[in-house]
Parts: sequence; C-alpha cells; structure tokens
Amino acid sequence: MPKQLTIRQVPDNLARRLARVSREQGKSVNSTVLQILEQALGVNERRERLARYATWTQEDLDDFGKALAGQRVIDDSLWR
Repeated sequence: MPKQLTIRQVPDNLARRLARVSREQGKSVNSTVLQILEQALGVNERRERLARYATWTQEDLDDFGKALAGQRVIDDSLWR
C-alpha cells in the first residue's frame, strides 16, 4: 500500500520551482516530486532492467511452444 509522506521546511524557492515545473509539465506537484524521487533513486532504471528479463518476444514464445509441442501429444492407446 502506498505510504503518505510529509516533507517539512521546504524552502520557498524550492516550492516555487516545483510548482513551476509541475505547471510546465501539466502535472501535480505530488506527481512531479514522485518522478524526481524515482529518478534520483534509480527506480525506473531498475524497472527497465527487470522488464528486459521479464518479457518474452514473439520469437521466444514461438520457440517455447515448439519445445512443448511434443509434450502435448496424446497417446490414444494409453487411454483405452
């Protein structure tokens, strides 16, 4: 479950800059801060790296299907 954070003593110039950047990007200040935190902590880089290992190309799926094809054959003589 997402956590709620409160950040205290944000300098006025930083708050103004966050508000300006948020307006320019058409986002809320909250979304902007989350994006900045994710970039600073490398969260998106980790997700992108994991996605390379967690997704199959169509060729991968075809190869896997071919490898399983022999196991999907039903020997009718065993079921009589």
